[in-house]
Amino acid sequence: MAYSFPEEVLEHVFSFLSSDKDRNAVSLVCKSWFEIERWCRRRIFVGNCYAVSPSIMIRRFPEVRSLELKGKPHFADFNLVPENWGGFVYPWIIAMSRSYPWLEEIRLKRMVVNDESLELIARSFKNFKVLVFAFCEGFTTDGLAAITAKCRNMKELTLRECDVEDLSGYWLIDLSENCTSLESLDITCLSCEVSFSALERLVSRCPNLRTLRLNRALPLEKLHILLRRAPQLVELGTGALTAEVRSDTFSNLADAFSGCKQLKGLSGFWDVTPAYLPAIYPVCYGITSLNLSYASIQSPDLFKFVSQCHNLQRLWVQDYIEDIGLEAIAASCKDLQELRVFPSDPYGADPNVILTEQGLVAVSEGCPKLQSVLYFCRQMSNAALDAIARNRPNMIRFRLCIIEPRTPDYLTLEPLDTGFGAIVQHCKDLRRLSLSGLLTNRVFEYIGSHAKKLEMLSIAFAGDNDLGLHYVLSGCESLRKLEIRDCPFGDKALLANAAKLEKMRSLWMSSCSVSFRACKLLGQKMPRLNVEVIDERGPPNSRPEDDPVEKLYIYRTVRGPRLDTPEFVWTMHEDAALRFS
Repeated sequence: MAYSFPEEVLEHVFSFLSSDKDRNAVSLVCKSWFEIERWCRRRIFVGNCYAVSPSIMIRRFPEVRSLELKGKPHFADFNLVPENWGGFVYPWIIAMSRSYPWLEEIRLKRMVVNDESLELIARSFKNFKVLVFAFCEGFTTDGLAAITAKCRNMKELTLRECDVEDLSGYWLIDLSENCTSLESLDITCLSCEVSFSALERLVSRCPNLRTLRLNRALPLEKLHILLRRAPQLVELGTGALTAEVRSDTFSNLADAFSGCKQLKGLSGFWDVTPAYLPAIYPVCYGITSLNLSYASIQSPDLFKFVSQCHNLQRLWVQDYIEDIGLEAIAASCKDLQELRVFPSDPYGADPNVILTEQGLVAVSEGCPKLQSVLYFCRQMSNAALDAIARNRPNMIRFRLCIIEPRTPDYLTLEPLDTGFGAIVQHCKDLRRLSLSGLLTNRVFEYIGSHAKKLEMLSIAFAGDNDLGLHYVLSGCESLRKLEIRDCPFGDKALLANAAKLEKMRSLWMSSCSVSFRACKLLGQKMPRLNVEVIDERGPPNSRPEDDPVEKLYIYRTVRGPRLDTPEFVWTMHEDAALRFS
C-alpha cells in the first residue's frame, strides 16, 4: 500500500537534508517529490560557474535564498590559469536580481567581481545578509561601500585572500553606522590601515559579533581596545603582533585576552614580536584552531607557544615549527585533526630549518584523531609514508609537497611509489590526495586499485607514460576532480576514458603530452563536455596537430560552450572540430 504525505510534511522532512547529494537523490524518487524538493530548495552550490547557466538554475530552483559559486580552476591558486581566463560573476548577479528578490547570501570563490556587481547586489536584494569572497578579484572598496551603505542586515562580510583595490575607508564607516547585526567580519586581505574609530564603533554596536579577523595594518597598541569591546569573540584574527616592547602594551594585551573566555580560534600573527606571545597564553588552553601560516615566528618561541594549546584540533604553521616542535605537538595535542605545514622559503633553501619526514611521523603516532594533512618538506621516504599510513588509517586528506620535483626516497634513492601505495591501501576513506617526489606508473596502479573513495587528486612531475593516467581514470570510481601538471600523459588514455570524464566535475592538464588533434576528437565525441584548449602561443591550429597544447581544461556542462572565452581559449565541440579541420 502506498501512503501519501501532505506537501507541508515532506517539505519539513526535506529541510533536514543538508547535503546536495541527498537532496538530488530525493528529487529522483518520483515526480511529486521532484516538484516539492524543487520549490523548497533554499541553498544552491555550483562548483563551476560554466557548468550551468543562471537561467537553468533559476528555472530549476525558483526559491533560492543562498548561492555558493566557484569560478576559476583550482590551479589558479598556483598562477597556472592565465589572467582574464574568465569566471565573471556579473551575469549571475543580473539574472538573480530579476528572479531572486529575497536572496540573502552569496559566497564566491576564485571569481572576478566588479564594483557594478556589488552595486547591483545592494540595490536588488532587500534582505541581503551574507557576502563571502575567497580568492576573488576585480573590485574596490567603493564597491564594498555600496553594500555597507544599503544592506543594513548584514551578518557576515568575509574577504579572504582577495585582491581588493583600496580607494577609501567609507565602506567601514557606513558599516559601523548602519549595522548592528554583524556576526562575522574578515578583512585580512586589505593592505591599507582602516579607520580604527569606525572599527571600534562597529565592534561596540554588534553584540552578536563572534568572528573578527583584522588586517596586518592594525597597530598592536590598539588591539586590546577591540578585545575589551567584544569579549564574546570566538574567532580572532589578530593583525600584526609587532611593536616596541613596552610593559603597558603587554599588560593591556594580557588583560584583554584574559577577558575573552569564549575564544576558540586564533589567526593572523603577521610580523610577530616574540616578547608579546606570553600575553596570549591565558586563552591558549581553550584554543581549538590556530592559523600561524603567515607568522615568521622561529623556534623555540613558536613551538613553546603552540604547545600551550593542548586542545588544538586544527593547526596551520610554517616550517619554523621544525621536527622538535611537531614532536612536542604530538605529545601535548591529542585532539589534533588537521595539520598544515607551509614553507617559510618557497624554494626550501633555508639551511637552518630542520623539518623532515620525522616530524610528520611523530604527529601521526601521537595524534590519534589526525585525518587531514598538508605538508611541505625537502625529503621523504617510503618507510615514513608507510608508517604514517599504518598509524593513521583514518586519514581522509593527505597532501604532500616535496619542494624539489622528482625527489626520490632519500634513504634508498628509489621512487616513492610504495609509500604512496601504502597511503591509499591503508586509508580506505581517503577523499583527497596530492602526490610529489619521484613517482612511476606503479603508484597510479596502486591508486586505481585501492583509492575507491578518492574524490580529488593532484599530480605533478610524475609517471612514465599514458598508462599512469589510464590506471587513475579507469580505477577511481568516485573521482570528481583531477589536476595534472608536467606529466607525460597524452592522447591514448584521455580518449580511451572519455566516458569517465562525464562523471567527473573537471580535469585540468598543463605541460603534458595531449595533442590538439586529441582535443578536437574529444570535443566532437563528448558534446556534454566543454573541452577548453588554453594556449597563449596563438591559435592551436597554426601548429601541427600532433603538437601538445599548453593547457587543457575539461568539465561537464548542461549549458554548452561559454560565450566569454578570451582570445587564448578555444572550446572544442563539433562545429569547432569541423572548422579547424
